[in-house]
Amino acid sequence: MFYPAYIHTDPDGSSSGFFPDVPGCYFAGDTLDDTFQDARGALVAHFEALCELNKELPLPGSVETHLACDPQNYAGGQWLLVDINMNQFEGKAERINITMPKRLLQKIDAFVRHNPDYANRSAFLAEAARRVLPG
Repeated sequence: MFYPAYIHTDPDGSSSGFFPDVPGCYFAGDTLDDTFQDARGALVAHFEALCELNKELPLPGSVETHLACDPQNYAGGQWLLVDINMNQFEGKAERINITMPKRLLQKIDAFVRHNPDYANRSAFLAEAARRVLPG
């Protein structure tokens, strides 16, 4: 999932930024490259803290929406889209017992065998659920 970050560079070359969709999540660096790298770490650390507090993780908005709502707040800087794998915040895996039609299960198993992106049936079902369920 891509989270937009807004970055402003100071005259001395240092930069700082924030995630408009993630209140309180800020990052900085001595150079623009350092700032880009710090952005991902800041977002992951912020989400880990929210998970520990059992808080809902905010969903990202679009750059266009932020610019339309508050253009003055985003003048003179640049945008960065930070890609975060949200699976890491879902918690510990839990074993379950489910029932489903045999033909459907056979289709799933055949698909998994021919698609190495899925390690097993459980990985496939978890990804299918992620795509259908909100947030």
